[in-house]
Amino acid sequence: MACTQEVVVFGVNLLESGAPEDDGLVAGWAAVGPCTALSARDEEPAKVPTETINDVADGYRPSGRYVLASGRAGEADGLRRALKRAALRPRVTYRVAGWVGLGDGDGDEGARHAVRVSLRVDGGCVVVDGGAVVCAEPGRWTEIKGAFRLKESPRDAEVYVHGAPAGVDVKVMDLQVFATDRRARFRKLRKKTDKVRKRDVVLNFGSAASGISGASIRVMQMDSSFPFGTCINTNVIQNPGFVDFFAKHFDWAVFENELKWYHTEAQQGQLNYSDSDALLDFCDRYGKPVRGHCIFWAVANTVQQWVKNLDDDQLASAVRARLQSLLTRYAGRFPHYDVNNEMLHGSYYQDRLGDDINAFMFREAARLDPGATLFVNDYNVEGGSDPNATPEKYIEQISALQQKGAAVGGIGLQGHVTNPVGEIICDALDKLATTDLPVWLTELDVSESDVDLRAEDLEVVLREAYAHPAVEGVIFWGCMQGHMWRQDACLIDADGNVNDAGESPDSIMQIRRSPEGVDIARARADRQRWTLQIQGVPRHVHRAARDGDGEGAQDVLRGERGHPSRAGHEPLTITFTVP
Repeated sequence: MACTQEVVVFGVNLLESGAPEDDGLVAGWAAVGPCTALSARDEEPAKVPTETINDVADGYRPSGRYVLASGRAGEADGLRRALKRAALRPRVTYRVAGWVGLGDGDGDEGARHAVRVSLRVDGGCVVVDGGAVVCAEPGRWTEIKGAFRLKESPRDAEVYVHGAPAGVDVKVMDLQVFATDRRARFRKLRKKTDKVRKRDVVLNFGSAASGISGASIRVMQMDSSFPFGTCINTNVIQNPGFVDFFAKHFDWAVFENELKWYHTEAQQGQLNYSDSDALLDFCDRYGKPVRGHCIFWAVANTVQQWVKNLDDDQLASAVRARLQSLLTRYAGRFPHYDVNNEMLHGSYYQDRLGDDINAFMFREAARLDPGATLFVNDYNVEGGSDPNATPEKYIEQISALQQKGAAVGGIGLQGHVTNPVGEIICDALDKLATTDLPVWLTELDVSESDVDLRAEDLEVVLREAYAHPAVEGVIFWGCMQGHMWRQDACLIDADGNVNDAGESPDSIMQIRRSPEGVDIARARADRQRWTLQIQGVPRHVHRAARDGDGEGAQDVLRGERGHPSRAGHEPLTITFTVP
């Protein structure tokens, strides 16, 4: 149902024509390219997609009707369509949804190609990034999962579908552009969050129940078991404002560059762990565990030149030496390791040393430090618009590593996000959860110059993460102005003062408690460390014996959560007896 908030209308497709005639599907579309022709087609029923994350309309299912753009002479050719006049508003996140596919055309049979859905504003003078990019292939439909946001109201705007090579026909089905209703999404997440992060506590007084009328129950949070952390480096820990914020608000840390191979061995044979030692000592003083980032980095332009100068045998020896040096020096010190960073976007070691090298890195790391959880770690997987980094490709990579004996123990989503959409993030998390591996957001930051929008974007990501049972922690890629990898992403200024974006982690960490007074004192307790105090219960009523000792009902009861996806949702029952 459409609804209006100020001048923004939610739930309305800004491309919808409503034309009833047979060619109404094509009406409104214009061909791009001198040879491009458009026609309306009907998909075979068996080939129409049956699953979708598109919830712009209740009960939506793909229609099976599509527009075919044929005769394309180049990657810039395709089709375009104007959005309704004055439909777009600045500072609003719009979703781009629908389906694309490839026709037979004259391209390579069975080849996959990137298809782009862009936004052109003000007569095509500006092309807005972030619409959508999908990797389409003949014979199947691929869902579009894009988003964009404008800083100013445009004079006019149109969507523009293009990108596949010349001779490859492009198919577009049910394309939609609509404003996202983030507050409505947050409301949907509340019940999900309660189910994932809370459990019932039942106080069973049995025959003593008649004597406890008027008793009160108080549940107090001791700390949060859902960890937040941040990236640190040797410069930022010299800032007292940062140190104070870090000590009070974060549970984990990760080193920005100081553990990477190009930092610890910039010149061949000259090992230097002084910076990583100093940062590890700093974290030890504050009791913060540290993620080990990273042992190797698969992207070629991050590999130091002396490594590139080695022949293949020398490179294999250097890889073994790096593993031996790092993991024996810090055995037991890093609970997590990112083993070979960004393997969806790079394959330097695999190209040089063969298909087994990535699995070998995992196997050897597990042998040298068996207590560490070994992660894959990559970017754009949660965004839905990088054809190189889909959840499906990530799962395929993990499965291939496991089949070769790699002890993959966790999935890292870096989380360098722009214009995040909750439904798209949730879809990625749902798919990754099928691996039964824990997921961490390992490098979260949101780049947005408007600090209020930055706070809103951050809230989108954090709420989705906190509501999902597969997610076990969130690490920010920095938090202080002047010490960030991305511009316009800080949570605190250079003096340690919290901005509006910085309030979001605090609001998420303040997990809600909602005791429910019932006859047998049934309450809700968060999945975290907690204490429970009962007042007004007679002295002769005791908690059931544990390890041979009774406990007075007025004593503090303590609990600690397990991982929610593994602990289940059974209530915690505490039984009291009357001697």
